[in-house]
Amino acid sequence: MNIAVSQKRFQKINLITIVLLFVLILAGGVVRSTGSGMGCPDWPKCFGRYVPPTESSELPADYKQKYVAGREAKNQRFAKTLDVFGFSDLATRLRQDRSILVPEEFNAAKTWTEYINRLIGAISGLFLLLTAVYAFSYSKESKLIVFLSILNLILVGFQGWLGSIVVSTNLVAWIVTVHMLLALAILALSITTYHLAKAYGKPKLDTIPIIHIIALLALILSIVQITFGTEVREKIDAVATRLSGYRDGWVNSAGQIFTQHRDVAILVLVINIMLYALIRRHFSRHSIQQQLMSFNFLIIMLQIVTGIVLSYLALPPFAQTLHIVFASLMFGAQFYLMLNLYQSANRQGGYK
Repeated sequence: MNIAVSQKRFQKINLITIVLLFVLILAGGVVRSTGSGMGCPDWPKCFGRYVPPTESSELPADYKQKYVAGREAKNQRFAKTLDVFGFSDLATRLRQDRSILVPEEFNAAKTWTEYINRLIGAISGLFLLLTAVYAFSYSKESKLIVFLSILNLILVGFQGWLGSIVVSTNLVAWIVTVHMLLALAILALSITTYHLAKAYGKPKLDTIPIIHIIALLALILSIVQITFGTEVREKIDAVATRLSGYRDGWVNSAGQIFTQHRDVAILVLVINIMLYALIRRHFSRHSIQQQLMSFNFLIIMLQIVTGIVLSYLALPPFAQTLHIVFASLMFGAQFYLMLNLYQSANRQGGYK
């Protein structure tokens, strides 16, 4: 096959992969907001089947005892792994968490919600594999593209294993946070390989250092904000278990982590206003940098709106999902912007 054709195909597949990763984050947000994370008690199958049941009559005999026993054995192995790597406290907490032994009741809607999430994950994994294969068309021009594509494939494999641990540990809080952050790392690598392929052969930009510093700070604050957001959700999950149906009191009971999440949100807004002003001043109106910054600022505004809805309307599930998706879009736009400050992947990129 012609190298140029393979490289074009790589770029198309890589772009599709990025879109699929955002769709996967959306699906994960739906799973999280609807409480469907344990809709399938086993992994990679669902109730021992490749196509999950729709009625309780289709469930395996003694499925509760069977999956709880299997989950406990797997968690013991995972706890031993944590001990080996020096995380003894986490291993002890995992061994002492008796909630893991509480079986989930079958709910067809939650089962299929989780199953669809897994299907999207499998399709995304397939496209990441194709991305790694076609990355070799750049083996002469950029070995970094090949390396990062293979690394991303390895991370996806680890993410799949971690997903099984998420199920096995019954959504233990800190593992869910790691799962989310690793998803962002996979997204960042996909965006990087796409950018490297698009920007290959184009001149580097001579951007003033302050723009790079502010862009990097904005990205770091966004990652901190997303991390706090996952911790807020974990805290609210614990509160929800205690307060049951009293949703109005969940946010107020979240404690200091919610205040930190809100305060960092203000910092994110301020730093992005500064970055927006710098981008408008130093880049032409139709540059990729201005387009990305405008998109990013729109997403931040929508993120603030969903945050207000969550705070004052008792955490409606649709707003939870949108909040996660907007956070991921903000991260993606900021990361791609940072890459384009060094070398533009668009011919219109550049100074005024």
